[in-house]
Amino acid sequence: MSDTPSTPRSTGRPAHQNVTFDSNGTPAHGYLALPPGGSGPGVIVIQEWWGLTDHIADVTDRLAAEGFVALAPDLYGGNVAHDSAEAFRMMQELPVDRGVELLSGAVDHLLSLPEVTSATVGAVGFCMGGGFVLYLAAKDPRVSAAVPFYGVIQGEVPDFSHLKAEILGHYGARDEGIPVATLDGLRATIKKQSGVDADFRVYPADHAFFNDGRPEVHDPEASRVAWAATVEFLKARLSGA
Repeated sequence: MSDTPSTPRSTGRPAHQNVTFDSNGTPAHGYLALPPGGSGPGVIVIQEWWGLTDHIADVTDRLAAEGFVALAPDLYGGNVAHDSAEAFRMMQELPVDRGVELLSGAVDHLLSLPEVTSATVGAVGFCMGGGFVLYLAAKDPRVSAAVPFYGVIQGEVPDFSHLKAEILGHYGARDEGIPVATLDGLRATIKKQSGVDADFRVYPADHAFFNDGRPEVHDPEASRVAWAATVEFLKARLSGA
C-alpha cells in the first residue's frame, strides 16, 4: 500500500486509497479520502467494533465530499467481525492504550500530509470508536473537535484534565447499552476536569442508528440531523485551525 494520496478525480467525487503509516515504530494501515478540491482540514474516523467496514469507508468518503481530508485507521489490522460475539472478542483484544497509541499515530500521519490545511484535527467515531474519540481527545491536544456517536467507554472513564477539544455527542434514547441517564454524569465529569461543556444530543433512536448498513436499527431522520450537525461543528471548529 502507498502513503501518497491519489490525485482527486475530475468528477467532483473524493479520491480515496489505502495507506500505510508509522505508529510508534510499527506499521499501521488505514483508509484515506481526499476532498474534490484536493485539500482541507483533517478528520480521523474511528471504526465500530465490527472493524473498518464498508460503512466506515463510506462515512470517510462522505466527510471528504464535505471538504475534509479524512483518515479511518484500521484498528484490527485488516480483520472484520462477522457477528456480535466475534466483534466483542476483537474489541476486548484491543487494549485501550494500544488503540489510543494507534490513533495518535494516525493523527501524526494526517497532520503530516500537505493536503491537510488545519493544525489540529477532528475525530468522529461510532460505538467502540465513539469511546475511542473521547479517549483520544482526552490524551491528544491536537484533537480540537470530538464527535462520539453512541460512544462505548471501555473500563475507566478517561482523565479529561488535558482535554482541549470541544465535544458534540449523538446518542439514542432507546440505546440499552448506553442509558441516557449516564450522560449527565459524563458531562459533569468532563466539565469539572476540563471546563469543556460537552454537547450531548439524544435522538428517539436505537444504538447504531447512524449505520445505514443495518436496517434493523438505522434511523434515517436521526442520521440526517446528526450528520448535518456534525459537519457544521467540524467546519466551525477546524476552519483556520
